Amino acid sequence: MHDDLITRAKAWLEEDPDPETRAELAKLIDAKDVTELAPRFSGTLQFGTAGLRGELGAGPMRMNRTVVIRAAAGLAAYLKSQGHTDGLVVIGYDARHKSEDFARDTAAVMTGAGLRAAVLPRPLPTPVLAYAIRHLGAAAGVEVTASHNPPRDNGYKVYLGDGSQIVPPADADIAAEIDAVRSLNDVPRPDSGWETLDDSVLDAYLARTDEVLAAGSPRTARTVYTAMHGVGKDVLLAAFERAGFPAPALVAEQADPDPDFPTVAFPNPEEPGAMDLAFAKARETDPDLVIANDPDADRCAVAVKEDAEWRMLRGDEVGSLLAAHLVGRGARGTFAESIVSSSLLGRIAEKAGLPYEETLTGFKWIARVDGLRYGYEEALGYCVDPEGVRDKDGITAALLITELASALKEEGRTLLDLLDDLAVEHGLHATDQLSVRVEDLSVIADAMRRLREQPPTELAGLAITRAEDLTRGTETLPPTDGLRYTLEGARVIVRPSGTEPKLKCYLEVVVPVATHADLPAARAEAAGLLATIKRDLSAAAGI
Repeated sequence: MHDDLITRAKAWLEEDPDPETRAELAKLIDAKDVTELAPRFSGTLQFGTAGLRGELGAGPMRMNRTVVIRAAAGLAAYLKSQGHTDGLVVIGYDARHKSEDFARDTAAVMTGAGLRAAVLPRPLPTPVLAYAIRHLGAAAGVEVTASHNPPRDNGYKVYLGDGSQIVPPADADIAAEIDAVRSLNDVPRPDSGWETLDDSVLDAYLARTDEVLAAGSPRTARTVYTAMHGVGKDVLLAAFERAGFPAPALVAEQADPDPDFPTVAFPNPEEPGAMDLAFAKARETDPDLVIANDPDADRCAVAVKEDAEWRMLRGDEVGSLLAAHLVGRGARGTFAESIVSSSLLGRIAEKAGLPYEETLTGFKWIARVDGLRYGYEEALGYCVDPEGVRDKDGITAALLITELASALKEEGRTLLDLLDDLAVEHGLHATDQLSVRVEDLSVIADAMRRLREQPPTELAGLAITRAEDLTRGTETLPPTDGLRYTLEGARVIVRPSGTEPKLKCYLEVVVPVATHADLPAARAEAAGLLATIKRDLSAAAGI
């Protein structure tokens, strides 16, 4: 067994074009370090609907140049099989370790395959790449990013020519083409022949950001902004300046790209502690709101002052605020969200007489909704300009929420006041999440199996009126690994994360509210219910 492992590692080493991972692997082979080699060669990093994402390092179960070159070759073969014999592939990348190398390798592979390749001029937000695909009439796009994952990770996200991320069956077809790549020696990789784009695509994207705002709307809200050590700062500042908003006060320690993310344990605004520096800046400057992007700037987090303390708004709260703002501005078209997001959006759309759709988790599904005008997901993702960017966009979302805060400020009101109004109008929709990060993925499989074999009949004393196993699909949803429970006045969805080793449970309770005076009692009731549902669900799942 050990000999076989060493043999496979040596074969991989012979093909590896990267001096860094070659040195790393050679050292492990020389030391016969089976403990470290075994997980790296236990399979192949699987290409799925999120593309690729994993820890950087040598071997087929890690993100490295060999894995990326094979993925690019598979994508090129797939595009040619679809008739794009000389189609354009546009490539973007973030500022993580190896991102630029992976982008250059992808351009070389596309060029070698007879396709045309164009690379964005420097690390830029993912929405700029999503915009560039349609703007340039590309057959596909690739973004090298691991979004808000830990510093040791990187990833590879694939879009097709409609500007949306891939969905089945394209993912499986691309994966089959990747599997068919026998040797890296069979993949031509010229040293030149692709185009490095200038700033004209970025300028066109920025020109389009103006269109998400209403002409002549107030632009007075003051903000604190953190880029979370990612690539959002320059583009967001340019967009805010064009719009005429006051220049955001920057969280200096997190303003510039740094692939080591030194000030945060996880570079995700939702993680505990990630916003501490932003809140410190807010206490110093007293803005109207705090805005954060994740490292590739496709997500937008918002924090507000409540009783002298700063607190993050939940993604569902921001999603509802943006929806209410767009309705107030007379937006037409379909409002859409994923099934794990708050049902409040459906109520807002219904009252406004607008079409509404629920999709599976992920913008790859939300972006494909016919006639989409606005889409959001609770994980801080908002699509406010689907004609420009068919994906979540943390830059345009930041502009729109700041416009809303400005309009409310002119009336002597805040985002929290509007949330209160929505609760009185539609009921208090309170959401929470039970999220368990695991080292061993079998823990997640065991929990899902336990819930399927012994489904709970009630949670927090509320009867489960409907239990759905989403692997079978529903009338409106394709199959996915998840469970949905409908309760009296509540809803629970349980699913494994598609991008991280986590089991995620999404909880929502709806408490009717007669008047603004009833809100504190309703909030206390909702908090109690959510806490008890969390406890009972945890016990039922054995986590």
